[in-house]
Amino acid sequence: MHNFSDQCLDLARALLGNNLKHINEDGTITPATNESSRIDEPGHAALAIGEFFRATGEVELAGFDLFDLSARCITHQAFSEEASDNGMAYAALGLLSFGASKERNPVWERLLDPTREQLDECLLTRTERKDHYQAFNVAKSVARFSFGLTKKDDTGKVIDRFVDHLENHSSGGYFNDDETGQTGLFDIYGLLSFVFIRQALQLHANVHLKDRKLPKLRTFAEKYIRMIPDMTRQDGLGWNYGRSVGAYGQLHCISMILQAMRDQWIAPEKMPLYLDSLRRLFQYFFVTYLDQDKGDLVIRDEERNTVDNHTTRIANFDAARYLCQWARLARVIGGSLAVPAPNRSKTGGRFVIFDKSHKKENGLFLFRDENIGVQYQLPLISPTPTITCDNLAFPHCPGLFDWPVNRYLPVMLPELTFGDTTIIPSYYGKNSVTGIGLKKSFYLRFEQPDLIKTDGTFAYGLGSCSVQWSFGDGKITSEFIFKVKNQISMDKMRLALVIGAPHDSHRLGTTLRQGPEGLRANVEIDDFQAQWGSFETVTEDSSFRGYSGNIHYIQYLMRDHPLNMRPGQQYKLVMSYHPDVAFADE
Repeated sequence: MHNFSDQCLDLARALLGNNLKHINEDGTITPATNESSRIDEPGHAALAIGEFFRATGEVELAGFDLFDLSARCITHQAFSEEASDNGMAYAALGLLSFGASKERNPVWERLLDPTREQLDECLLTRTERKDHYQAFNVAKSVARFSFGLTKKDDTGKVIDRFVDHLENHSSGGYFNDDETGQTGLFDIYGLLSFVFIRQALQLHANVHLKDRKLPKLRTFAEKYIRMIPDMTRQDGLGWNYGRSVGAYGQLHCISMILQAMRDQWIAPEKMPLYLDSLRRLFQYFFVTYLDQDKGDLVIRDEERNTVDNHTTRIANFDAARYLCQWARLARVIGGSLAVPAPNRSKTGGRFVIFDKSHKKENGLFLFRDENIGVQYQLPLISPTPTITCDNLAFPHCPGLFDWPVNRYLPVMLPELTFGDTTIIPSYYGKNSVTGIGLKKSFYLRFEQPDLIKTDGTFAYGLGSCSVQWSFGDGKITSEFIFKVKNQISMDKMRLALVIGAPHDSHRLGTTLRQGPEGLRANVEIDDFQAQWGSFETVTEDSSFRGYSGNIHYIQYLMRDHPLNMRPGQQYKLVMSYHPDVAFADE
């Protein structure tokens, strides 16, 4: 792991060396072209610099005084006009990285008295959040006690509140990132929360608190750790459903694995499996998102995009921070990455239950077929307030089954419109069942006693739906059966197929793409009597970009005239796909 550690430090040095020049005299960050700054960017920069100092002990980089830059960023973050729990938490941990005692912290010495007083006030102020922002409250509590700004350490209570929310809003023990806890928003921010809290505890002046709280956190963090090997595709693509994935889908997974290895949360017999996953995750991140010539992390360009709240500057500072963290952890862990993966079944499918109640069920179906290198992630989770494709219940697999970032399309799902109500068989289920069917195919079956609108709310009294997805032998079959409770006119039905491709240059040779025969989609049964439309070319449309590559074509299966639907009758749509799986360099 020492070679891996050295490689991470070299990359971190390149990333920081290219981005420190964007920090201005007043601590603000100059945005990238065609982007706007975010209020919490100075905090992210401060933590990246702090982690670099922890990893190397160096006080200068690219001609910049790191103590001075950190002090500038922390000062600006403390006096930001808008309160930012996120930015303040990052800035506080950045300050802690230079020393857990005010008397021996070189950056604290450079802060003016008004800044120190403002920091005390900012760290004391906490908004009682129940989403992933509670992790930032943990960091603020750690910093306040460690710097001696309070004699009462309430970090344990803040962690307990985080865990209480988790237990109260998820029967499966996963983090529901919905502030109200009423929906089921189980995405990568749960993983981020555990990684960030663990990092904060490592900087806590009271080491005994870490020892007391880690067993409780481990109970829930291990659930995410167990998911990662089944989520990692053969080319190294990691978490790829839900909000804010792309480069961060790699960063958070790698961090979680390394933290777990350092804490000895992974059994010795499982180490080869996780080392193999780690190696593949890092290789995909390195080739797909790092510009080797310029030494920058590229999250959006003419071929790909990401969520609006991820700026290029934040992504570069976050990547540098993680790389420094990985370098330290890898040296502690030791050993070698050159460990062969253990023998395990070439195919596998399982349904991870996030939450199960009398009203709804949320979960994630994971299927892999290592014979052809595919890995599908089919989420059954609620949407975010901004409706996009990220959370829809179709098999997410960039290169084969793509979707545009920051847009909504009914990808591989029938969308039915009744007047001003539009429904889609996604987001929630009931009576979810998974198992092995004919020819050893894996299936996921669930019901929707009440249809679900595209915004995730229930369309009570309209009708019901049952869904089955089957995976096996390179083929996918989806079956949707709709029933209505009263006679009603359906105005239209549509289903979208999205055809994309990996990035032209930033990609691995083993990255999946569609071969010349495409998805080989076939309509097996269609009681809606829909028709295929012509391909819409969106290659040059900047609003159609994936996380890792461009979107080229969209084709709709559509019925655009009314259909009178009657109670007691089933309306079935069965689709099959046999994608022509190829690799980027073929």
